[in-house]
Parts: sequence; structure tokens; C-alpha cells
Amino acid sequence: MKILIDADACPKVIKEILFRVADRRQMHTTLVANKLLYCPPSPFLHALQVPAGSNVADDKIVEMTEAGDLIITADIPLAAEVIAKGGHVLNPRGELYSKDSIKERLAMRDFMDVLRSSGVETGGPAALSQKDRQAFANQLDRFLARHAP
Repeated sequence: MKILIDADACPKVIKEILFRVADRRQMHTTLVANKLLYCPPSPFLHALQVPAGSNVADDKIVEMTEAGDLIITADIPLAAEVIAKGGHVLNPRGELYSKDSIKERLAMRDFMDVLRSSGVETGGPAALSQKDRQAFANQLDRFLARHAP
């Protein structure tokens, strides 16, 4: 199992948690982004820069995903594709998506797109809180305890 991070929008504090986990558990972890990102020196951490463009990083993550891999992303369509390939998805707020929950999220995302296109201002997500960071770290630990060798 490897960890792939949709790193363009992943908060720095979440990446730092993942850096520590990768070294502690000796898990291959790759940050995928269309810009150059900092990646601390480690045999378990890799940064992969893809060309700029809509969904280029997402497409690369899907291409690299194998059944059982853990993907870190808040991107709902990307999460749905990863789950369809047998991967697992954890968002930066600590929510582990399932086949059922991702269907609900896709429906809500589509509904919000309709609202925005009709002129309704829906706002964005709240800033990542300390509670969100803790939820992420806890869910990551639980997931790895169940799924990692």
C-alpha cells in the first residue's frame, strides 16, 4: 500500500502529518501537484510535478492508484474515481469516504454546482481547524492500524 496526496490544495499542516507518518511507518508517499512542492528528504517521500492543466494531477493520481492504496484529497470526483479502482480516500478533515458516502457527496456537489450556476452564492469551506487536524490524524492512525502491514 502506498499513500498518494492530491497536494495542490492539501493544507501544509496535513502534509506535515503525512510526512511524519511516512517516515515512522516506512510507507511510500507521493505528493502529486502541478507546481513544485517542498518534500523533506526521506527515502519514503517523493514529489511528482505534473504539467499545469485542468485535472492533470487528478488524472495522474488515478493512473497511479492501485487497489488498497490510500489517497488524500478533498476532490469529490477524484475520490469517486479512486474508490471505483479499489483505493481508499481520506479527506484533510478526517472523513474516510466509502462507496455509499461518495455517491452522496457527488450528488451534493452537483446540487451546489447548479445553485452556483444559477447565481446563488454558496461560499467555500471553513478554514481547517485544530479539531479537523486532530480528526485527520486520528482517522489516519485508525486506517493504517487496520490496513497497513
